[in-house]
Order: sequence, then C-alpha cells, then structure tokens
Amino acid sequence: MLEKIPHGVGRALRGVRAGFDKVASEGRAFAMAADTIALTSRAFDDGGSLPARHTADGDGLSPPLAWRDLPPSTVAVALLVEDPDAPAPQPLVHLLAWDLPPDLTEIAEGQFKSPRHDGLDENLGKNSFLSAGWLPPDPPTGHGPHLYVFQIFALDRTLAFDGHPGRGAFLDAIEGHVLAKGVLVGTYERP
Repeated sequence: MLEKIPHGVGRALRGVRAGFDKVASEGRAFAMAADTIALTSRAFDDGGSLPARHTADGDGLSPPLAWRDLPPSTVAVALLVEDPDAPAPQPLVHLLAWDLPPDLTEIAEGQFKSPRHDGLDENLGKNSFLSAGWLPPDPPTGHGPHLYVFQIFALDRTLAFDGHPGRGAFLDAIEGHVLAKGVLVGTYERP
C-alpha cells in the first residue's frame, strides 16, 4: 500500500519518522528489563537487510526466528515487530504475537498469517493495518532505509485478551511482567 506513495512524497517525508526511542523495548516501562535473550534469524543478520521475500515486494512471508537464553521462570513469550522509521507519530506495528510456549525456541518462515499467505492466526494482535498477522514491510519509495525491530519478551504470566489487541493494550498487559527481552534489527529500503 505504501509503495503507491509517489517517490517525491516519500523523499519529502524522509525526515519524518517516529524514532527508535519509541519502540517498545526502548520505552521507559521496558528499558530496564534484562537484554539477555539472543534473538536471531536464518534469513538476515542483525543490522542486515531483510530479503525481499519477507516484504511486500516479495512473497510477504514472515521471516524465520530463533531464540535462546530465556529465564528459567518464563511462563510465556511474546513477539513484537515495529518500524520506527515510518512517517507516523508512533512506530508501525508489523507483528504482535503473545503466549508462545516457553519451550518453543524457533518459528519457521511463513509461520504467521500474512496478506498473501495462510499461517497461524491464533494469539495475534492487530498490526498497524488493523489485521491480525504479519504485515510485510512496505516502506514508501524515496523515504530511505527503514529499520524493522524484532522484539522478544519473556513474561512471568500468560496473557488473556478478548479478540485481537492493539499495541497499546498489549504493552499495558505486559508492563511489570517482562523478565527479559531481546532485539534483532533488519533493514529494508525501496530504491
């Protein structure tokens, strides 16, 4: 959808970004949580470029993820993927998943539902386009590189929501319950 923004408009908005300090893991409520979970992907290195197959320019599949070093007292795991470079007041949400089991250590490519792919849609919150599932990166042309911040949270309890929560309800629910976190950053840019 954002690929339809004309290149000139994307370029004019180049300086308009939510900011990295607004991603959940950097916020005041979670900044003090131990950053001890190692989050990785076979598809890209930390700070590296997301392959097009995981974006709106490709198949739109959610990337594979793996993690280790959860605290022993972890009851549930949650994932949140945000784009702090979106031309918006808050980061754009690309994925919100909760109540992943603590013995799970990886998620396969395409595990989560996306616009062109069937996948899991249980325990998913609303992305910024108000659907439950993976929102493939789709930065405006000419806007420059965007960061995609994959955040994992080890929680001391399970979560319960009626329906698919948004970012605000999710963050409220995990506040005070984050035992540890981990971050993996991918980049993507349209020419």
